[in-house]
Amino acid sequence: MIIDSHVHLKHGDAKGTEYSAEIIIKTMDAVGIDRSIVFAISTATKHSIEMAREAVEKFPDRLIPYVNVDPSYEKSILEEIDEAVSKLGFRGMKIHLGYGVPAEEIMNPFLHFASERCVPCLIDCVGRYDVVERMARDFSEAKIIVAHLGKYLCKDEELIDGFINIADAHNNIFLDVSGVVIPKKITEAVHRIGSNRVIFGTDGPHEAPDTIGFARAELDKIRELPLNPNDKTAILGGAIAALLGI
Repeated sequence: MIIDSHVHLKHGDAKGTEYSAEIIIKTMDAVGIDRSIVFAISTATKHSIEMAREAVEKFPDRLIPYVNVDPSYEKSILEEIDEAVSKLGFRGMKIHLGYGVPAEEIMNPFLHFASERCVPCLIDCVGRYDVVERMARDFSEAKIIVAHLGKYLCKDEELIDGFINIADAHNNIFLDVSGVVIPKKITEAVHRIGSNRVIFGTDGPHEAPDTIGFARAELDKIRELPLNPNDKTAILGGAIAALLGI
């Protein structure tokens, strides 16, 4: 089973681009992806729950919902996240630190919740090695998936090596390889921490050049790695399936 673990219903771009469940399914069918994890960012947690719930209701056997974590000093959203996980079938959390890294006292309750409820956190840490290292150390029971092997479209091999080092030192760290433009680093990650903690995603859909071509390129990136078939199977779905209990 091929599982895309990183799919946007709402992107974080300047245009606030949104993608329908139908476009996501069309893309999946065209390239042979069986299931996708979907979430909406750049919106309030409550709205992200509504968007993901609506999409999953249309395609319950194909789409898996994550809840967007939008920390706020004014209002706790833990109740909304708890309801999504406990009652609505949401399987994980997405946190994006690109809009300012929240203070520890703001982030800690969400990581504590993830630890207690055994729900993974997919975190776009925008290259913040120090933040991920603290999370890995202070919340060793939380399953933290570091998006983009640390930073989207990163060409800094030393920075990527830093995130692989964190994963090597902390077995609660998983590495998402969407948007990775140095494929050899994926191979190195597998050799260092094992394919059971390296996770495929497209970070899609994307408008250009086309959603199908974009997803196919991400799949081909994994299929062309100099790895054995079992490792590729784990990256393309086995690792995230085990993490979610699918």
